[in-house]
Amino acid sequence: MGPETCRQFSLGRHFLGRLPQGGDLTRSIEIFCRHAAIQTASFSVIGSVSSCTLGVFDQTQQVYVTFKETEPFEIAACTGNVSLKDGNPIVKAHAVLGNEKGKIIGGRIFSETLVFGGEIDLQELIGDPLTRSYDQETGLMLWNVPL
Repeated sequence: MGPETCRQFSLGRHFLGRLPQGGDLTRSIEIFCRHAAIQTASFSVIGSVSSCTLGVFDQTQQVYVTFKETEPFEIAACTGNVSLKDGNPIVKAHAVLGNEKGKIIGGRIFSETLVFGGEIDLQELIGDPLTRSYDQETGLMLWNVPL
C-alpha cells in the first residue's frame, strides 16, 4: 500500500445518533446518508441486535456464505464505511457479536440485521467520493482506487 492506492479526505460533519429500533442496521444507515447527502464516511455502532445475518467471503468460490441468527446479540464491535455504488450510498460493515452465554460470532453484516438498540458515531469524509465496483481478481465489490 502506498500513496497511489489511497485518497486523501478532509473531515466533514460528525454525527452521533440512535438507530431506529426494529430497523435494519445497514439500510437505516444508507437511508440516513441519502437524506443527509453523505457520499463517503466511516462509522462505528454500539448496542444490540434482536437478530442478524452475517457472512464470510469464500475466497475459492468468490461468494459470501451467510448465516442467520434469530437470538439477541450484543454488538461487541462494529465498524464500517459508506461509499457510492451506482450513485447511491452503500454501507459495508463488519461486526463481532456476543450473546448472554458468551457465544461470539462475527463477519460482514447483511440484511436483515435488526437493531434492538443502537447508537452510531458517523464521520463524513469530504473529497472525491469513493465508488465500489466488481473486482475481477477477488470477486469482491471494492473501491475504485488504482493499485
